[in-house]
Amino acid sequence: MIALFMLLGLIVLVMINVPIAVSLGLVAMAAFWHSYGWASLLNMAVVLFEGATSFPLLAIPLFVLAGAIMNTSGISRRLIAFASALVGFIKGGLSMVNIGTSLFFAEISGSAVADVAALGSILIPSMKKRGYPKEFAAAVTSSSASLAIIIPPSIPMILYAVMADTSVVQLFVAGIVPGLIGAGLLMGLSYWFAVRYAFPVEEVFRLRRVWTTFKEAAWAFLLPLIILGGIFGGFVTATEGAGLAVFAALFVGLVIYRELDLRQLLTGLKDGAVQTAVVMLLVATSALLGQYLTQARVPQELTQAITDLTDNRYAVLAMLNVLFLVLGLFLHGAAAIILVVPIVLPVVQAVGIDPVHFGLIVTLNLAIGQQTPPVASVLITACSIARADVWEVSKVNVYFIAALFALLMLVTYVPAVPLALVEIFYR
Repeated sequence: MIALFMLLGLIVLVMINVPIAVSLGLVAMAAFWHSYGWASLLNMAVVLFEGATSFPLLAIPLFVLAGAIMNTSGISRRLIAFASALVGFIKGGLSMVNIGTSLFFAEISGSAVADVAALGSILIPSMKKRGYPKEFAAAVTSSSASLAIIIPPSIPMILYAVMADTSVVQLFVAGIVPGLIGAGLLMGLSYWFAVRYAFPVEEVFRLRRVWTTFKEAAWAFLLPLIILGGIFGGFVTATEGAGLAVFAALFVGLVIYRELDLRQLLTGLKDGAVQTAVVMLLVATSALLGQYLTQARVPQELTQAITDLTDNRYAVLAMLNVLFLVLGLFLHGAAAIILVVPIVLPVVQAVGIDPVHFGLIVTLNLAIGQQTPPVASVLITACSIARADVWEVSKVNVYFIAALFALLMLVTYVPAVPLALVEIFYR
């Protein structure tokens, strides 16, 4: 019953425009006071601090920094030019450029927030100038950035691997096929929008143009090889890989392209600091809320209720999908993984679900959660760049969310989709 009141209280606070992170903290503190008295509030600051200072979370500001460097040193521009040469001849091609570049950028950033912040600042204004509605521009940028977190390296996957004690490399490999399928679904949906609303064609396909833009972006293509090579080879952790991404981006921007604009970089750093602060505050208050839910045994009771109902793996997967989709509305992805995965993993193992398979399911659920208010960190970032209302963008974004949900169902009920490459190379 207390969980229901917490949910209602959170909805009311968000509806009266209280910041989401503040709403989460207020609801959690009110729940602690109601259940355990004033004394329980004495360690709230410690919980908030510890929630935002987990070592893996240090990768977030580093990846955001790498994105800022890419964005001000000509790297992002070259990637966009290459993608435009490949698919710009298709109707609504700029939206497909957005999706394709987002997938590639994710191989360097590992973060959907960094992805949408770095690429959205270039692509969203470009789409608006070309006549795309700002709501559509924000929606396609946001959704493709969230899809990209299942492409390695992925911060949510790394966190899941730690919590589930499973192979991060296998998780990365498992995300490749679903990521490509999801990109195809988003591109197909973008084409449907383009035909329906007469979006423009960017340029005529020219093979020479493709080759020229490829050569200009060649050094940028080496960045994911360096980062993923270090992680796959076991030479660096995810956080160290984020630091490597910063170093590699600086080297390419300063030494190779020599286009790093320090003034723009400073602006990018400031923006990155603000975005990181927003995400970290969400993580911190989510940790506070999560601690109460754990102490009140709400997740444990949900898990017990699931096992009492059925031990059929597909039915259990359906229930867990519902659980994570609901949690994605209110918890940051990292907090949801850290708090919930250790609780539900015994159930997953008991019914015979592969932990790598379940990791992809969790990641996709949280990717959808990044698009669904009230938390929706990626969607809110895209709306901020586009200067568009969140709810107006959501009316368009619901179509892209439906595509992500279709991918989730495919990954959930056809395990071969994520596990085929894992079986070939590792089992």
